[in-house]
Amino acid sequence: MPAYPNSLRSKLPRVGTNIFSKMSALSNEVGAINLSQGFPDFKLDQHLIDLVNHYMSSGVNQYAPMPGILRLREVLAAKIESLYTAKYNPETEITITAGGTQAIYTAITALIDEGDEVIIFTPAYDCYAPAVTLNGGKPIYVQLKFPHYTIDWEEVKKVVSRRTKMIIINTPHNPTGTVLSAHDLEQLDKITRDNDIIILSDEVYEHIIFDGYEHQSIARYPHLAKRSLMVYSFGKTFHATGWKMGFIAGPAKLMNEFRKVHQFQVFSVNHPIQHALADYLQNPETYMHLGAVYEHKRNYFLEQIKGSKFKVTPSAGTYFQLLDYSSISDEKDVDFAVRITKEYGVSAIPVSVFYHNPIDNKVLRFCFAKQEDTLAKAGEILKSIN
Repeated sequence: MPAYPNSLRSKLPRVGTNIFSKMSALSNEVGAINLSQGFPDFKLDQHLIDLVNHYMSSGVNQYAPMPGILRLREVLAAKIESLYTAKYNPETEITITAGGTQAIYTAITALIDEGDEVIIFTPAYDCYAPAVTLNGGKPIYVQLKFPHYTIDWEEVKKVVSRRTKMIIINTPHNPTGTVLSAHDLEQLDKITRDNDIIILSDEVYEHIIFDGYEHQSIARYPHLAKRSLMVYSFGKTFHATGWKMGFIAGPAKLMNEFRKVHQFQVFSVNHPIQHALADYLQNPETYMHLGAVYEHKRNYFLEQIKGSKFKVTPSAGTYFQLLDYSSISDEKDVDFAVRITKEYGVSAIPVSVFYHNPIDNKVLRFCFAKQEDTLAKAGEILKSIN
């Protein structure tokens, strides 16, 4: 086999195997309870599985239309209007994607050019910055304010420049479990009123929100919506992350550019699942109850760790809970996460890895999208760590 040419240069020289893969592999190796990677361990609704089987058996197994089947896009347009009083044309303003991450990558590829600046709030989901870099853009990082992970909008104003092409927001927020308020969206609106900055709004946990908070979708704000693409995930909503199904919504001008790239990246996505989702989503109860379900799981998890030395601020959304271990150890969070996996048998994700330049606040992220017996066992372990 010929050797690689000496001129080969990595486009992502700082990127290796991500922490999620590493912690899951370590968890499997030592037989630990895996609360690191964000996937549920409980079954899907059998009715949804039956619908997928029905459409597979009926022969809907060839390519779907490039933007997704119109019937599903019509259901989604009606859903968005019902929840957020915003109208989106299903033919020109909604596209079905191979999960939320593909939608994010395609949007950035379609809209970011060489030298464009993209504002990213850190700690951030790990796919944003690499996509910007691969497309010649420059990530501009604004740190959320610890310990409540709030946005300092005065700081945002200072980094906005004539080169700012996009601002990426994420609510409910992974990894911190915080949510943006109406005030936050109003501040974003003010900052972008007199320019052409595009908003990419990652809203994949839109239905997983707690304590009476209301999801502040970008769609609720007309001046923002006209410059924004919103990303959603069926995998997160219906705890079917392995299906890699999502969608994106936005004004036709932006969606036209998105589809130009989408057709060459994936062209179309799983056809029978689209038909199944179009049927399943007819009943809003398939998704409107999720906040209560996951709030119960969060509360159950927090009840199980009562008496531990971890400091807790309850998650406001997503299925992640941060735990502050500063009263237990001065170890770096990566080292502490590895040690408790090996020595105690429960794994988590160190939050420092979600920063561009790792910032260690002695905080780990735990996934509570698990069955109660899993959470109970993990809770007993966490209470024993000192």
